[in-house]
Parts: sequence; structure tokens; C-alpha cells
Amino acid sequence: MLKSVKNLLESRLTNNRREKNMLKAGTVAPNFTAKNANGETVRLKDLRGRKVVLYFYPKDDTPGCTKEACSFRDAFADFRKRRIEVLGVSVDSEASHKKFTAKYKLPFTLLADPDHSIADAYGVYGEKKFMGRTYMGVKRITFLIDEKGKIKKAFEKVKPEEHAQEVLEAFAA
Repeated sequence: MLKSVKNLLESRLTNNRREKNMLKAGTVAPNFTAKNANGETVRLKDLRGRKVVLYFYPKDDTPGCTKEACSFRDAFADFRKRRIEVLGVSVDSEASHKKFTAKYKLPFTLLADPDHSIADAYGVYGEKKFMGRTYMGVKRITFLIDEKGKIKKAFEKVKPEEHAQEVLEAFAA
């Protein structure tokens, strides 16, 4: 019993540090390497010179995550016109991303982060609460990364259905 209380307290302390370390505007975006839904390697550094939307979401094919993904899908032509790359990141597997992409005809890249190393680097993995349950997971947060690799803006409060338009407006500002 005492050991589980100690583990819980350590977990909360670690989580609080992570949350405090969520990256803010002006910070250099941490580089990462990840696999997309087709098993191909994607590196953030390879996208230097382009604007990037890096959106973190909890889980493929869940109501809020599907609304957010479809919001980006429906606005994708506008992102493409403005030469903005859209990358979605969750802890789901490549196979899960492949099914999610096919089911909703998502034209942008989803990245698998099963060990949540990318989410950790951006400070978006931590304690969450849902229906009275506390657990660790990826928070719904989006980062706009400019052509020089710096974070232009971080969206901590996301309305899934409206988010893509909000992101386009932020890049226009």
C-alpha cells in the first residue's frame, strides 16, 4: 500500500514537471523521427523551410479525435495551398493509423508515437481525467511550427470541429 502511494506521488510529480515543460511560442521545436501509417520514416528536420501543424491527439477513431481529424481533412486544400504540412501524432500503432486514415480518407500524415517520446519532448503526455478515472495519456494540443523550426503558437484548448480553421487563421496572422 505504501509503495503504491509513493508511486502515485512520484507519477504526479513527474507529470507536473512534464506539464510545466510544455513548449511555448518562440521555442525551437524538438526534432523527432517517427513512422507514418505506411511504415515510412518522417523526420521533422526534413520539413525545415515549410510551415508545420503538429497536432497531438489521444486516440484513433474516437469521437473527438475523429472530429478533429476530419476538420483537418475538410480544410486540407487550404493547408496545401498555403504549403503547410499537417502531422497528427498519437500513441497508436502504424496499423491503427492506416485503418483510421482509410476509414475517414485522411489526406495528411499520422505519426505513430507508441513510446510517447515525441509527446514527452513536447510536454503533452501526462495525467488525464475522464469519467472519474485518472490515467496517463496524450493531451489534445497543437503546435504551429514556422519555416525556421520555431514554435509560432501552441493551442492548449482545442475545439475539435473548429480547430483546422483556427489553425489556418493563426498561420495567416
